[in-house]
Amino acid sequence: MVLNKKYFYIYFSLFFVCYSFSQENKEIIKDSTKTESLDEVIITATRTIRQLSSLPLPAQIVTNKDIKRSNSIRLNDILNEQTGLITVPDFGGGEGIQLQGLDSQYTLILIDGVPLVGRLAGTLDISRITVGNIQQIEIVKGASSSLYGSEALGGVINIITETPKNGFKGNFNYRLGAFNTNDISTTINYKKKKIGISAFLNRYSSDGYDLTENDNLNTVDPFSNYTFNSKVIYDISTNTELFISGRYYTQNQEYIASPVLKGESDINEWNTHLKLSHSYNSKWSSYFEFYATRYKAKEYLDNENGTRFSDGFFNQLLIRPEIRATFNPNNKNAFIGGVGFNHETLIRTDFTIQPEFNSPYLYLQYDGNLTKKLNVIVGARFDSHNKYKSQFSPKVAIRYELNDKLAIKGSVGYGFKAPDFRQLYFDFTNATVGYTVLGYNAVSTAIPELEAQGQIANIIVPVSEFEDELNPENSIGINIGIDFKMSSELKFGLNFFRNNINDLIDTRVIANKTNGQNVFSYYNVNNVYTQGLEFNTTWIPINQLKISGGYQLLFAKDRDAEKAFENGEVFARENPSSPSFQLKKEDYFGLYNRSRHMANIKLFYTIPIWNMDTNIRGTYRSKYGLLDSNGNSYLDTYDDFVDGYTIIDFAINKTFYKNYQLGFGIDNLFDFTDTQNISNIAGRIIYGKFNIQF
Repeated sequence: MVLNKKYFYIYFSLFFVCYSFSQENKEIIKDSTKTESLDEVIITATRTIRQLSSLPLPAQIVTNKDIKRSNSIRLNDILNEQTGLITVPDFGGGEGIQLQGLDSQYTLILIDGVPLVGRLAGTLDISRITVGNIQQIEIVKGASSSLYGSEALGGVINIITETPKNGFKGNFNYRLGAFNTNDISTTINYKKKKIGISAFLNRYSSDGYDLTENDNLNTVDPFSNYTFNSKVIYDISTNTELFISGRYYTQNQEYIASPVLKGESDINEWNTHLKLSHSYNSKWSSYFEFYATRYKAKEYLDNENGTRFSDGFFNQLLIRPEIRATFNPNNKNAFIGGVGFNHETLIRTDFTIQPEFNSPYLYLQYDGNLTKKLNVIVGARFDSHNKYKSQFSPKVAIRYELNDKLAIKGSVGYGFKAPDFRQLYFDFTNATVGYTVLGYNAVSTAIPELEAQGQIANIIVPVSEFEDELNPENSIGINIGIDFKMSSELKFGLNFFRNNINDLIDTRVIANKTNGQNVFSYYNVNNVYTQGLEFNTTWIPINQLKISGGYQLLFAKDRDAEKAFENGEVFARENPSSPSFQLKKEDYFGLYNRSRHMANIKLFYTIPIWNMDTNIRGTYRSKYGLLDSNGNSYLDTYDDFVDGYTIIDFAINKTFYKNYQLGFGIDNLFDFTDTQNISNIAGRIIYGKFNIQF
């Protein structure tokens, strides 16, 4: 573990200094209102406005206030500090989010309630999302396909951006940090009577960084990107509102694959979102929504002499209309229902065809307070599809208040993840090594072609096994929790979870090639599970001090692997020259890239008499394994592990003349790096920030 006793002493010394100072100023600051403890509202969990404290589902909210005080600039920075979440870099440098031990492909990412696209190898890179105009981040854990369909197998993260407010307002923000990292953003807001308009612009750039200096390559190459977001709201009448928003993102990055291969990569993404809402009376309301988004990426590599070595492109389009209605017969019951249609296409390198997905869907949900203490949510969704089997996704959630301080809650839901375009239509051959990867639907045509070319030495899996459909991955997610409100200042939350994933899609060798390499394809394998517990607490001893923390215990395992260890079928060597020995059941560690323990603690302190706020935030991740190092195809206790580590961030902000603010901070205070295993932690980052409100 990287955090030693010295760092613990420094951290907790800062805490006690802040706490002592708060006690001294308790008499000076007469305002005893606990503004931080006000009930927060959440939309994502039920698609209706609900108080977070009364929700029967495991959920978290990251507020605009905490985002601004932390001085974070990208979404991955914020999510890394939340209980049970960790960003994991993929082979292409993007950062996906792991939630309750589930891979990033099982968490749906939304902006203002609509999904982002552009998942490369299943990972949606959340580092491309700026936090400069975020009003609130809502995190819902557990299977959520009953409302959101595919990709919500493990949960949903909804980034809610700011909407126009009354009057003319704006701000300018600039942050300069290590590695010549520059983040510049500005917001302009205008609202009067029926119309409101807001516009947000962000530029983010960096010279990149290099964790291994002796390889002549950067860990992250230099890049620059821009985000533009605009919103218009218009009150057509007292009962009808029109909402229009647009977002555009573009990035250019140098792309250096080796000392002799250099090029560039470009990303262009746009989203457009239109919603017409109408309230018929106090009980009935509805809206029509139209959403479209396109994600385009291209890259090239040139040889040292300037000739083209490779080209790559990715062009995904999603169009989704939806109609939804809400019925509130009284203040204790609510019904919502919707019907929509997803049209999705993808054109990319190494595809056999230009595929098209069409998926109509409908959903219905009841949210009711059957008694004063009992809240029940029952919902289901049906998704049809032109390329895989239809899915029915039910969910039930219950919360019961034992008394004013203690409540128990639980939810059971079905989630699914549809096979993506890559798993169905990929047709890729590595030009250097010579192996081939085929999508499930591409096998029946590609294998005969390779045979005719004399490239197949032996077929391991008959082509006839690929005549049926590749099944969606599916899961039963169970969450059981307790909410304990000791007082308005101190709250606890405990949640036990289990996710049983069936029909997991993995790769296997289906044929041997004459060049000594293999042909791989995708198939449904046996089951895996993730289970554990999460603990969260918030303590606000005075209005100026907020302390929060969280912990996750995680077990993530493959059932077939467990059986192999139980049956004594797995062996290992302590080193290549030593004899092998039989492993026991307790020697099986679990799935790759999962930590048994993760924790976080955050201290926010405000000094009103100085117009200053400061905070210190820490996250811990215990050891985890990235690969099998002893040749038995499993992750066991005798494999090599990445050591556990702790990251400490510090920030302080001072306001001058009400509208001007200077900020200073240090991310990764103790300069942790792991040059061999972790590419998304750059080392210590010292920065300064300047903000103007107008």
